[in-house]
Amino acid sequence: MAIVFPFVLLATVAVIQASMWYYARQIALTAAREGVTAARAYQSSQAVGAAQARSVLGRTAGDSLSGYSVLASSNGQRVRIQVSGTALSVIPGVPGLRVTQSASGTVERWTVPGE
Repeated sequence: MAIVFPFVLLATVAVIQASMWYYARQIALTAAREGVTAARAYQSSQAVGAAQARSVLGRTAGDSLSGYSVLASSNGQRVRIQVSGTALSVIPGVPGLRVTQSASGTVERWTVPGE
């Protein structure tokens, strides 16, 4: 038991750490998607999308995703929101894993049929 238990404990901590990383990825992806949804709207801007992503992160990230940043870019036809941060580490002295997620979509605009 003394030989096997440390390996079982290590495997348990590894599963918990992987779960925290996955959860942080989902938070970042949700914020990026919400930001793109806001930025895609007719006559909206990438600044509105970035603000929406920050708002979602402020409500949901907590300690699970720290040091997050939001980067918004647009070429006039597509908008892209990228969210980066650090996942919570459950291992003392070990920094959390870096998380980066992005979402993009076409900007809604009026068009004339046939053009």
